[in-house]
Amino acid sequence: MKKALLLIDLQNDYFPGGKFPLWNTEATLDHIEQAIKMAQAKGIPIIHIQHLANPKIGIAPFFQPGTDGARIHPRILERAPDAPIVVKEFADSFAGTHLEETLAGLGVTDLLVCGMMTQNCVTHTAISKSAEKYQVCILPDCCTTVNEMIHQIALHAVSTRVPLVNSRDAI
Repeated sequence: MKKALLLIDLQNDYFPGGKFPLWNTEATLDHIEQAIKMAQAKGIPIIHIQHLANPKIGIAPFFQPGTDGARIHPRILERAPDAPIVVKEFADSFAGTHLEETLAGLGVTDLLVCGMMTQNCVTHTAISKSAEKYQVCILPDCCTTVNEMIHQIALHAVSTRVPLVNSRDAI
């Protein structure tokens, strides 16, 4: 069993001052920093996943390539500066990316999924067809979205398919 911590879309546009700030970002950021620290102490690989809008599809309201908003939050990069970055353009972090190859290269069997937004990229990655070969859990204390209600609804909905485990218990 080898775990990997997937950090999904921890990008500036989702934080205060960004183009689409989410609910509870400061507490979520604190929890993710602790999760990174625990993962590093146990030798668990960390993988950044960064969403970039595809200009060929049309203008997106945020995550435009080359903008500050699309960059990974500096506190996250500071905690895991050498972690690989997988760039995606769909909610499912496996779709059209090299995530599977990265995980295979690390010998990963278990995925600890966290990040933003709970009801979109977090859940779509956790229940991806490509994720079925892994033991997957979502770290609810390390996720957030537009508001608490949507966060809780999304977690409840996905809980029939993927375990929800506090980061301190999962790492």
